Amino acid sequence: MMHFSRLAGAALTAATLMMTAASAQTVLRSSDTHPDGYPTVEAVKYFGELVKQKTDNRYSVEVFHSAQLGQEADTVEQVRSGVIDINRTSLGPWNGLIPETTIPSLPYIFRSSDHARKVMNGPIGDEILASFEPFGVVGLAFYDGGSRSFYNTKKPIESADDLKGMKFRVMQSDIFVDMVGALGAAATPMPYGEVYSGLETGVIDGAENNFPSYDTAKHAEVAKFYSLDEHLIVPEVLVMSKASWEKLTPEDQTAVKAAAKESVAKQWELWDAQVQKSRAAVEASGSKITSPDKQPFIDAMKPVYEKWVTDPKLKDLVARIQATE
Repeated sequence: MMHFSRLAGAALTAATLMMTAASAQTVLRSSDTHPDGYPTVEAVKYFGELVKQKTDNRYSVEVFHSAQLGQEADTVEQVRSGVIDINRTSLGPWNGLIPETTIPSLPYIFRSSDHARKVMNGPIGDEILASFEPFGVVGLAFYDGGSRSFYNTKKPIESADDLKGMKFRVMQSDIFVDMVGALGAAATPMPYGEVYSGLETGVIDGAENNFPSYDTAKHAEVAKFYSLDEHLIVPEVLVMSKASWEKLTPEDQTAVKAAAKESVAKQWELWDAQVQKSRAAVEASGSKITSPDKQPFIDAMKPVYEKWVTDPKLKDLVARIQATE
């Protein structure tokens, strides 16, 4: 009897190990630079729950938040090479690689967040997602990255002229370098994780981002002047490594895409709540918020468009985005 129970126990242990190994193979690793609880992190977790449901538990998603797998520029390379399965980043780090991503990254291309959501969650957005595939990744969905505005440690920004001579951190994207230069300021490309110390030590005078990032990254502690110029509404993108994608059956590929699209509304809901909460928090902590006239900012962007929108295909994309009501 003991011999039998030992055998049975060994068989059960082997079966458990096999099940564990099988389930481990189904875990898709996803990267995000933002902290736990941030709207994009929570939206990708929700996407993971939907993936689980739609694939009958064959796949799950583990979200590595807070840049555990690296800053965005690093994770772009990791997802392309298949080191990580899924990545949520801003569109900025893709600009040098995929020409179509430069268009939604242009300053003042969108009239409002609602306009950006309509464009990026419709046929134009699907067209831009398809442009990722030749570069080793599959575009799944676009999230709302909010309106980005300038903030600094020195003074309130009452007009576009107030930026002249100041040094601002930007994402590692040449478009954003040109945008800041067009306003007479100096751009310093820098990983997101280095911005706080850059502001604190005076390496940079300011940066630019949305209210949730300004709040959750604690930049409001060291840069008290926030200007609502809303120069960028850069979408966030959720992508999957092509190497990981090709391991899925066609049915599971359909399920993953459907889960990504379904997670968008959840991200919007979380985003809107976080914007309100973060704005209230930074105002309560003493940040001074100004609302300069946007037209001089818009007018200053003419050379940026002239440099970056030369291809007829991209000009057509600009026209179709601007024509979307």
